[in-house]
Amino acid sequence: MVTDNLSDTLKKLKITAVDRTDDSLEGCLDCLLQALTQNNMETSEKIQGSGILQVFASLLIPQSSCTAKVANVIAEIAKNEFMRIPCVDAGLISPLVQLLNSKDQEVLLQTGRALGNICYDSHEGRSAVDQAGGAQIVVDHLRSLCSKTDPASEKLLTVFCGMLMNYSNEKNDSLQAQLINMGVIPTLVKLLGIHCQNAALTEMCLVAFGNLAELESSKEQFASTNIAEELVKLFKKQIEHDKREMVFEVLAPLAENDAIKLQLVESGLVECLLEIVQQKVDSDKEEDIAELKTASDLMVLLLLGDESMQKLFEGGKGNVFQRVLSWIPSNNHQLQLAGALAIANFARNDGNCIHMVDNGIVEKLMDLLDRHVEDGNVTVQHAALSALRNLAIPVVNKAKMLSAGVTEAVLKFLKSEMPPVQFKLLGTLRMLIDAQAEAAEQLGKNVKLVERLVEWCEAKDHAGVMGESNRLLSALIRHSKSKDVIKTIVQSGGIKHLVTMATSEHVIMQNEALVALALIAALELGTAEKDLESAQLVQILHRLLADERSAPEIKYNSMVLICALMGSESLHKEVQDLAFLDVVSKLRSHENKSVAQQASLTEQRLAVES
Repeated sequence: MVTDNLSDTLKKLKITAVDRTDDSLEGCLDCLLQALTQNNMETSEKIQGSGILQVFASLLIPQSSCTAKVANVIAEIAKNEFMRIPCVDAGLISPLVQLLNSKDQEVLLQTGRALGNICYDSHEGRSAVDQAGGAQIVVDHLRSLCSKTDPASEKLLTVFCGMLMNYSNEKNDSLQAQLINMGVIPTLVKLLGIHCQNAALTEMCLVAFGNLAELESSKEQFASTNIAEELVKLFKKQIEHDKREMVFEVLAPLAENDAIKLQLVESGLVECLLEIVQQKVDSDKEEDIAELKTASDLMVLLLLGDESMQKLFEGGKGNVFQRVLSWIPSNNHQLQLAGALAIANFARNDGNCIHMVDNGIVEKLMDLLDRHVEDGNVTVQHAALSALRNLAIPVVNKAKMLSAGVTEAVLKFLKSEMPPVQFKLLGTLRMLIDAQAEAAEQLGKNVKLVERLVEWCEAKDHAGVMGESNRLLSALIRHSKSKDVIKTIVQSGGIKHLVTMATSEHVIMQNEALVALALIAALELGTAEKDLESAQLVQILHRLLADERSAPEIKYNSMVLICALMGSESLHKEVQDLAFLDVVSKLRSHENKSVAQQASLTEQRLAVES
């Protein structure tokens, strides 16, 4: 029945559109709207096949009484994905955008709906609206309607907000950037504050924020509004999981900005997050577990800002710090993880680190690690080791942590096959033995450890682990200055790695290697001689001294090392064969005084020995 009527209506519409008799036109449009209500998809297909879309373009004129109905028909058919590009191709966008300047409430409403639906998930739709200049007009409407709370204005605001939400959901950033430049963010934030009772409007604002917050350039603008306060206020009101999830999705990208982190902390977000954690910690419902993770992750993110972190630490007396501390012994892996990461974030300056070590945090972290030696939750291991590594940075903490047994706790993870855990384990040990001769000697004589380090020095796929292993090998020698440590490293095959490390692209690593090699040459040259020779140390030193780009400290330490190698007959011969005198005498006029002095000393030494 509908189908026959529809074909007649479409034919009739074509004729009436030419005559422009509004009454019969209105009858046809009512028929179409009724058919669309009964079966939108089928009716839309018929409309597309009939070629009537092109006719609509000519009907979208401000002075006709049927304009709102035409826009309504377009809004209805554009609910179908397959109709959006045909609407663009039929030239409907430009006349629709013109209608956004209308004073008629119903025309604005239906036009906003039509454009919003055409933009939904359609790149072509958004581009056409962009070219017709639609966004600016809508932003201006939002600005002027923003403070009005009568039902009619709220309806319009919801439609325009929805349109911007669809318009800004673009994969490339150009449309979001354009909206940000139009200053839409302060308007939307104001709107959120005034209309927070209106659920539909609030949701659209949140989705639009989410789209815009992806862009770095938006964060500055967000930071200059009271978005933090508004979002926290909104968040406190939400009871349903889905609604809170929507607010979370905006909070997370915004909280990457340090200024906004501080605003969120000052607006009381942390208290909300702690409350969620408390409510959800014992639940095994999937959505509660998800929310616990989101809340605790966000908490850790807030602690990444220096100011927000220090504010929450409150000299280690803060309620927040205490609560986070209580997560570490909990039985919930997500909370253990967040607790350890939070401690690692609090441990970003010496004062905090010293306070935490004096107040027993190390024991808590070691207990946590102990619980994860066997079942091995890698993320928790990694987080706890990160925290210990940071805590070990202040000089006064090292001896305290060593006597608390941190080395033994950490060494339990030597067998780990997980590069992130290996990396943090190495970093923690390196921090602990810095200038701690006894600890360095003890570790350096630990054959299992040294063998594992030598193995990891070859971890070509994991540059971080490889670099840290080399640095720890060198540190064991530099801090212990022990013959036994050097012998252990020679026996485990570590010498070749220290020689390779001297050619690293990082000056700090080159230097650490050269200092360790100089100690080897001074203390145990006989033991290491063969390995130094087969690693081609002398040739490498020649290259470092001849290379213009070598840093002054590299040249200095290379010359110190050359002098130290003269005590070995075979290495001495290699030095003579390689015309070192030429390279060294050039360095006597080096701009760095220490390099120039060392060059004179080395030159004398080479001349005497030759």
